[in-house]
Amino acid sequence: MGFFDQRPEPPPPPPEPRRPAWARPETVLPGAVADTVILARTDDLVLTLGDLRAYPNGFQLVVTAYTREPLRHRTAFGSGGFLRRFGPGPVPEDFLRFGLRFADGTVVTNLDPGPSDESDAGPRLVPEGGHGGLHRHEQSYWVWPLPPPGRLDVVCEWPARGIAETTAELDAALVLDAASRATALFDD
Repeated sequence: MGFFDQRPEPPPPPPEPRRPAWARPETVLPGAVADTVILARTDDLVLTLGDLRAYPNGFQLVVTAYTREPLRHRTAFGSGGFLRRFGPGPVPEDFLRFGLRFADGTVVTNLDPGPSDESDAGPRLVPEGGHGGLHRHEQSYWVWPLPPPGRLDVVCEWPARGIAETTAELDAALVLDAASRATALFDD
């Protein structure tokens, strides 16, 4: 018997990580909602909601800010722009507040600290990628779970940009119909 013939058995592979129930599926083609909705408008700014894509367990949407004047730097959208980057105390005036109210009264906003990643507690409004240019900034959000049937309110407020609390009413059927058109790419 040689020196290298006395190897210990390798340890078993680690278990596959558990995907939380709230996570956006990675192998599903979403159903899409074609409409873009103007959420709020001033002489110098337009906020829209669009690029809504629904999955069996939630939906993704994009909030876009269009500005008349060029943005000189990223901080023009306030304390982290669309993201939660401020400490305790009052919410800065230059922070865009954004949220949803489902027909059952459930509310989720971009001000919520949200449960930990390990928790399957909901609802969730998870900021995803954002990008833009001199006159436009887009911020994508993942929303979990799907809304119940009925009214779906989209609420925004941006005091520093002259937008008072504004509500746009959508029918959750748009999201639910799109979710029913989502297609799993693999049988498993």
